[in-house]
Amino acid sequence: MLKEINIATNNGDIGGGEVMLFNIARALRSLGHEVTIVGPASPSEVVEAAADEGFDVVCLPATTRKQYMAHLRIWDQRSRKGLLWCNGLVPSFATAGHQNRIVHLHQVPQGKLRWLLKFAQICTLKTLVPSKFASQFVKTAEVFPNWVSTINMPLKRKPIGKTISIGFLGRPSVIKGTDTLARAIERLNREKTLQFELVIAGESKFVDEGAQQSLQKTLSCIQYQTRFLGWVEPSVLFQQIDILVVPSKIPESFGLVATEAMSARVPLLVSDAGALPEVVGEGYPWIFEQDNVESLIQQMMQITTQLENHSEEIEKIINSSYWRWQEEFSPQAGKAHLRELLLEIL
Repeated sequence: MLKEINIATNNGDIGGGEVMLFNIARALRSLGHEVTIVGPASPSEVVEAAADEGFDVVCLPATTRKQYMAHLRIWDQRSRKGLLWCNGLVPSFATAGHQNRIVHLHQVPQGKLRWLLKFAQICTLKTLVPSKFASQFVKTAEVFPNWVSTINMPLKRKPIGKTISIGFLGRPSVIKGTDTLARAIERLNREKTLQFELVIAGESKFVDEGAQQSLQKTLSCIQYQTRFLGWVEPSVLFQQIDILVVPSKIPESFGLVATEAMSARVPLLVSDAGALPEVVGEGYPWIFEQDNVESLIQQMMQITTQLENHSEEIEKIINSSYWRWQEEFSPQAGKAHLRELLLEIL
């Protein structure tokens, strides 16, 4: 049965949660639903990208978060038809108490935001979170995993050279552990015969100036061993690195970057922050203790040694990760999870 489904964005600009918004919208459209994306006039990234992809758009006349929430509540009460998918805490709280809604959280609310969540969940059909880890902190939440498209890479791995290229994808910041990674590389280059470089893809969106300055001070120690690619497609980074590291210090609710590396068969090293161990799966060997330079160095050397020796074990680990992505976090898996959810609701 065709159903009108509206997806309200959390932010006007595009971050990780908004990437999932578009994944959900595309999957809904492929299942035959009429999809409308709702967002503020400024920032306008989401509504412009939605229009470019041919989605119906509701552009609310708002330039601040408070304005967006007020206009969203009025629009939802007076004009909305069909289901409302609240893609984050902002639209969930703005439409609290309204019927026929899904609350979808991409981050676990902290501190005072937990009180907002209590109101946001009033009258909701479902509350969704991306991992079992996140569900521990949100009452009545159901696990609805994120997914990413495949990133096609050559099956034959290029041999490593004299310099080992370590990749970082996302927002370079202290909370994402970029400083921990930089300190590990500085130590390795000082103590070992091998040389390491850091290749960073991403920009410091949503990072305050003080935190950026702190990170820049740490990165200055390896300024001649650091390359900045800026905002590029993950495949551009993956083609230039030997290992991808996800060194987060904050309790991640999921790990989109990790799943992208899994789909591309890139050797992947993650911290034990939040849901990252859950994403890579039980028994995954390349996990280090968050914010622990010694632990990170040990794991980096272990993977490097296996790459140098063309170890069969490393290919088994990478292939196992790829199939885990295929079964749990691919578009096909996401579409199947979405179909099951809608059958239950509709």
